[in-house]
Order: sequence, then structure tokens, then C-alpha cells
Amino acid sequence: MSRQTVSNALVHPERLKAPTLEKVQSVIAELGYRPSSAAQSLRSQRTGAVGFELLAIGSANRNEIIYPFTVALSEMAIGHNCHVVTFSAAGAQSPTEGYEDMIRAQVVDAFIIADTHKGDPRPAWLDKAGVPYAAFGRVWGRPDITSWADVDGAAGLRDATNHLFAVGYAQGGYLGWPFGSSIGDERRRGWIEATTASGRSLGPEAQAEQDLDAATDAAYDLIEQVGRGGAIACASDLLAMGVERAARRRGWVPGRDVGMTGIDDSSYAGMLKLTSVSQPVTTIADYLLGLVHKRLEGGPPPESGALFRPALVTRASSDPNT
Repeated sequence: MSRQTVSNALVHPERLKAPTLEKVQSVIAELGYRPSSAAQSLRSQRTGAVGFELLAIGSANRNEIIYPFTVALSEMAIGHNCHVVTFSAAGAQSPTEGYEDMIRAQVVDAFIIADTHKGDPRPAWLDKAGVPYAAFGRVWGRPDITSWADVDGAAGLRDATNHLFAVGYAQGGYLGWPFGSSIGDERRRGWIEATTASGRSLGPEAQAEQDLDAATDAAYDLIEQVGRGGAIACASDLLAMGVERAARRRGWVPGRDVGMTGIDDSSYAGMLKLTSVSQPVTTIADYLLGLVHKRLEGGPPPESGALFRPALVTRASSDPNT
């Protein structure tokens, strides 16, 4: 058994015929040999690291999900034989400066980007630099970019709205973000689709920034409009928290007098017993790391991006019998 055969079994198993590969792997297993990742990195000139920026533009609207996603990336990286390096570009002169610094210092091989938005300059810069990447979130305005995975926000709001009707709430209102937010508009679409499919007319709706006081102020009038026995689907847990706060200040019991749902299944959704929609961050993290690995190996991008369906988590805020 030659040294090259063993090397191929460890690094390029596709080059060996199945019987030969099985024989080499059997011997390796008997010896208990584990290849040195440091030596492999030196040979390939790779760091074995994937960069992930924290506090990117837009994270104020998504900080409920970025932390668990970061944890999921770190956990899933083990299975992809790499590790995740987080960095911040706070104070940078441009959105790509932090990425330039990481590449120049040879700290990472590739990136996972999040908080994508219309006009985001990072994908174009990474493409031009020839740096592999995958995005958590659609690359809005760039249908040609397919290396992304996102949560189907419309499906999440459809499920939440259908649940509110199924448990007996008479009318379903909606509290969302101001129009023009790609994520917010998609979630609102889910509420519209579910309400229309149920044969009901659209209930009252209002908009608020991702701020508890603003959400509470917007919720006062909205609660009055849906009335007792109605419910409000919200574009985020924070907005649902504002509805819960307004209801209690009015003397109404969340769930019994007015139903409410959020999305993101944040820690405070659990504390306040808010029904919410959980995003499959672990599955998405694993998928994105797989995309990056394929690109590093010279593989093509996927034919299309991947949408993952979230899961409804029911709690007391959508229980009329509370």
C-alpha cells in the first residue's frame, strides 16, 4: 500500500476505487490514526475558519435570532471540520472593510453573511475578491445569487394566523413593521394569505418600529379595533410584547380576552408565554456551512436558494381558555 494511496484515502477518496478505499480505511481505523488538521491546513494554505460578522446593518431588527444562530454555527462547524471566527466592523468606513481586513490577515477562508438587505455591497465585493460565502437571508435584489438559506416568514405568519382562527378568535388583526422592509412585507403577506383563505375580511392593522414603547402605543388602538375575542398576529416577538403590555394596561388578560402571536421564539416570548414561531437556525447553519465547504472545494453554487419552514410554538397568549 503506497503512501500516495493512503494520502488519497484521507484527502481525495473519490480518486480511489471502492475496494481499495475500504481496505485503506479499515487499516486506518485499526491503527486509530487521525490526520492532523494543522498539517492539512499548511498543505492547502487554508485556515480552517469561516468568518461571521456581528452587528451588521439591520441586526437591530433581528438580534433576537442572531445570537442563537451564532451558537448554532459554532456547534455545526465541528461536523464540517472547521471553526467559526466572529468579528465586528463597528466604526468601519465601509460595510466591506471588516471583510477586507480578515482576508488580508489570512484569518478565514470564507464567510457566512447575515442581515442581508437591498443594496448590500458585501456579496458583490466577495464575488469580485473570489472569496466563497453563503448568506443567512436572501440577497435581496440579486436573484442571480443562490448561495443562501432563509426562513419562510410568510409560512410562519400563515401558520400563526391559521392557529388563531382555529382556536376560536373571531377577528385577526396585524401589527407589523413599517412598509418597505423585505422581511416585514413577507411576513405581512403570510397574514393576508391566511386571512383571505379562511374566507374572512382582513382585520385592522398597524405598524410600529422594532421598539417596545412604539409597539405598545400602536397596540392600544389596534386592541380596541379587534375587540374582546379578537387576536393580533405580529411580525416579531417584540411587537407581540407590546400588544401584551397594552392589553394588561387595559385590564385584559392575554389569551382569554385578546390573542397574540409573535415570531422568532425569543427568550422573552417564553417568559411572557407568548405563542411564537421558531426559526430552524441549527438546520440553516448546517446547510450554509455545507454550501461554503462545497465552494471551497471548487463546486458550483446551488441552482436556487433554500427556504426553510419555521415551527409554531403555542403558549398561553393564544389560548382563549386561559
